[in-house]
Amino acid sequence: MRSKTLASIAVTAGLALAVSACGANTSSGTGGGTETNSGSGTGAKVGVILPETASSARWEGFDKPLLEAALKKEGLVPDIQNAQGDVQKFSTLADGMINAGVKVLIIATPNSEVGASVAKKAQAQGIQVIDYDRLNTGGSSSYYVSFDNVKVGELQGQGLSDAMKAAPQGANVIEIEGAPTDNNATLFHQGQQKVLKPLYDSGKLKLVQSQPIDNWDNQKGGQVFEQILTSNGGKVDGVVAANDGLAGAVITVLKKVGLNGKVPVTGQDATPDGLQAVLRGDQYMTVFKPIKDEAEAAAKLAAALAKNDTAAADALASASTDDTKGNRKVKSVLLSAQLITKDKVKSVVDAGFVKASEICVADTQAACTELGIK
Repeated sequence: MRSKTLASIAVTAGLALAVSACGANTSSGTGGGTETNSGSGTGAKVGVILPETASSARWEGFDKPLLEAALKKEGLVPDIQNAQGDVQKFSTLADGMINAGVKVLIIATPNSEVGASVAKKAQAQGIQVIDYDRLNTGGSSSYYVSFDNVKVGELQGQGLSDAMKAAPQGANVIEIEGAPTDNNATLFHQGQQKVLKPLYDSGKLKLVQSQPIDNWDNQKGGQVFEQILTSNGGKVDGVVAANDGLAGAVITVLKKVGLNGKVPVTGQDATPDGLQAVLRGDQYMTVFKPIKDEAEAAAKLAAALAKNDTAAADALASASTDDTKGNRKVKSVLLSAQLITKDKVKSVVDAGFVKASEICVADTQAACTELGIK
């Protein structure tokens, strides 16, 4: 992400880019959960259920405080809970919020099946549902707020392609992808293949194996990568890792065999760990997604729906996304992201997404000084 406001579709025109990673990490407990705070909202209740914390730091560190701030700014009363990857807990939290009388439900689900089930129950009670970040394929949510996830995948593919320009003909690539139950992972892969498949087809690069990882499990991702690497005789010249967590697991394996820093690895989410790896040279790139823009877009959409102003909601969600399983188009807000290589890490700090102190540690300080990150 750059320090200037990212260009995205019309809804983002009024959204500030600067993202604060240090907002209050609490929520107003109105149903289903136990977390509370003293924030005094005066408007309609809005329930938010986030998916988990195991695979990425973004949900609790960024989405939760940013959604809370954005919803309160719109005069809404937020109840933000996390299902911790448990589909039963997700359903229970949703039931609690529905019974508490939320006007709008914003859901980022562990999988599409539970998302579709929750949306159906909520809509039966007249509650509007927004799919947040992940589209629940085969579901019935009326709106979707996310990034252009095919484009995110293209950025990952382009990053690897750029890093491997000088690689020999037939250089070996291993792909460690996200959860097969997460539609975003499917879209990331589609975008990657737009760039990489022509290189595979031409023989410039050789795809050793592409492997989805259940639940975005970083530990499992590292184990799978090591198994593929071993079966390929220890040969690898480039790695597609679908996010920074999986990239970190891959890098741990590469360190064991002395290949870290020699093999380009992709990532996503611009997490502090991922940015440190980019600064060290262990990870070639990450993707910076302005979560503040995403949270604010969801809050503006929720505010319109809470007032039953579907015309305003439709004006905000001016894009559309194909739900291939449900054979329908979903009204969408799709935001832009940016490829971050070492020379662009400073822009992430300048945007306020992370603090310099979070990424400028002992083994990255020299790089931070060289790049003017402080």
